[in-house]
Amino acid sequence: MKVLTGNSNRPLAEAICAYLNIPLTNASVKRFSDMEVFVEIHENVRGEDVFVVQSTSYPTNDNLMELLVTLDALRRGSARRVTAVIPYYGYARQDRKSGPRTPISAKLVANLITVAGADRVLTLDLHAGQIQGFFDIPTDNLFAAPVFIKDIEERFTGEELVIVSPDVGGVVRARALAKRLDADLAIIDKRRERAGVSEVMNVIGEVNGRHCILVDDIVDSGGTLCNAAAALMEKGATSVEAYVTHGVLSGGAVARVTSSALASLVTTDSIMPTEAMRVARNIRQISIAPLIAEAMQRISDERSVSSLFD
Repeated sequence: MKVLTGNSNRPLAEAICAYLNIPLTNASVKRFSDMEVFVEIHENVRGEDVFVVQSTSYPTNDNLMELLVTLDALRRGSARRVTAVIPYYGYARQDRKSGPRTPISAKLVANLITVAGADRVLTLDLHAGQIQGFFDIPTDNLFAAPVFIKDIEERFTGEELVIVSPDVGGVVRARALAKRLDADLAIIDKRRERAGVSEVMNVIGEVNGRHCILVDDIVDSGGTLCNAAAALMEKGATSVEAYVTHGVLSGGAVARVTSSALASLVTTDSIMPTEAMRVARNIRQISIAPLIAEAMQRISDERSVSSLFD
């Protein structure tokens, strides 16, 4: 097997290769003067099982284009099988028509990846599970839950925990984590007045005197988590921490999280952290490189991926 990467998250690709004990394939991803993407692979890939590690995070369109051009280069280089490893799948929040004359961009991106030459897709914590059905090629959706559970158990041994979903839509994710940790479940009932602005309305469940752990798949502006943390502290929570798979944290999100009631925000390294995230007092990352690397090895060996989560 061979592993390539674009410019979106090279440290993650290097960590994956270190786990697999293989070198990162020598390739260059460049820009022409007008910012056209140009990819050149400097090793023979004919007949190889190739994995392209590329998150479609900010700048989303540039990183997506790098992925598409790399897939095309591998297909034309006669790779036997090409797997697009997309730790963070951009456009995933546009998974349905939100109003008249609006796109389903998650489906469009799935079509682009397939047409570009991907034979398989490996991704992590899709915003909506049905996005797997947007692909007409095999798609594996990994879960960060085992990584989070290990970290939570190490930090909160013997403590009384309650797992909190920051909105009604995330209840299934929070319930699954609560079951694995043998913890209670609480839900934040919020009303979103307009896009990008959320208002916490009510806390459903008993949180008084307990350590609350908010669980979500994406944190972007951070408004929902910060408002949820404030509501939980008002209800008597001992502390509030958040575990979120994808730390998008755009705009002033880092400053918002830093000044919030959150004791800590834990994200994975599916998206390369900004300098502001690295120096923030209450934001830290844990690596999902071993999880992704193990899934890639199993795909290459034609072994079960789902058994990783049994």
